[in-house]
Amino acid sequence: MKSYIVGVGMTKFEKPESRDWQYWDMAKEAGTAALADAGVDYGLVEQVPVGYCFQASTAGQRAAYELGLSGVPVYNVNNNCATGSTALMMARQFVEGGLNDCVLALGFEKMKRGALGGGADGGDFTTSPVARHYGIMAAAHGFEMSPPTAQIFGNAAREHMERYGTTAAQLAAVGAKNHRHSANNPNAQFQDVYSVEEILAAKEIHTPLTKLQCSPTSDGAAAALVVSERFVVRHGLHDKAVEIVAQSMTTDTAASFAGSCIDVVGKPMTAAAARQVYEASGLGIEDVDVIELHDCFSVNELLTYEALGMCEDGASGKLVESGATTYGGRWVVNPSGGLISKGHPLGATGLAQAAELVWQLRGEAGPRQVPGAGVGLAHNIGLGGAAVVTLLRR
Repeated sequence: MKSYIVGVGMTKFEKPESRDWQYWDMAKEAGTAALADAGVDYGLVEQVPVGYCFQASTAGQRAAYELGLSGVPVYNVNNNCATGSTALMMARQFVEGGLNDCVLALGFEKMKRGALGGGADGGDFTTSPVARHYGIMAAAHGFEMSPPTAQIFGNAAREHMERYGTTAAQLAAVGAKNHRHSANNPNAQFQDVYSVEEILAAKEIHTPLTKLQCSPTSDGAAAALVVSERFVVRHGLHDKAVEIVAQSMTTDTAASFAGSCIDVVGKPMTAAAARQVYEASGLGIEDVDVIELHDCFSVNELLTYEALGMCEDGASGKLVESGATTYGGRWVVNPSGGLISKGHPLGATGLAQAAELVWQLRGEAGPRQVPGAGVGLAHNIGLGGAAVVTLLRR
């Protein structure tokens, strides 16, 4: 059975503590927008997977209750930074498995200011779910006083530079591109444009990454209404429907822990998920027009180019420098501004990626519209780990 996204919605992503709202307020805003986009009443929704990382157990119910008290099952989903796409995957599976015709995937996050702690409980990495990952990093690079997540990705960048000759300017070009894209996105946390030189001159977080190459903590929510083909027909939603052509989630394998930070932050997971999606759909990266990928740090965008098959290993720095991943190039990557500039409320990120791609494929993205976009790819990854790749087609 096929599945389609017929409605999407998201809030503006905000700097934590800058807006007077609670997580249920943002979830109501995003969920209401998705239902209104589809023209579907909440009473038709049969199940609701809800993603978040930093709120208490059953916060999903508290959020979904703002949309209606219909008694439907609500699932609380937590998969680190891949939480939003995990909720979307559950919704797709419910529909494609024939269990439901209409499922709302919802994701939100209300965060604190400052860098993430990397998953440690009170600073004790021995009890952290990502202790194995940070152990690989520490064995290869030691452990410094910089924020842990920036450190592990920054060390992946160092390895890429040493192995392939990637330059600091090429890493900064990712940030410059995504900040430039976000200037046309009213939902983005930042809309400022920076040159490569300004990004290189920004405060260093962990060599070689500067602040303008790192995604911020954010508050916000996003939602997607996933339905069956018969629901589309019954409710006359052909003009709204974007097909989920294929989707795959992978988790860490032995390859992740072979000793490299490039691998431990998720490149093997992404490559495996992409391969599965290409095989299932019969499409390849050459068929894709627009991509929303997980640029939590600039280096992860470069690693993802390689994992998705956009270039050979080691060639991603030259790829972004060439202009191949922006308007006028072979693909447009992160037209929303990506995590670096749009923001990164963990539970909402994967669903916000889906929302952007739906708008692009419908031709509704306004000044950031990718001309002729027909196939979109979303990539959402969480350290610990999970990688979700989704192919969408109008």
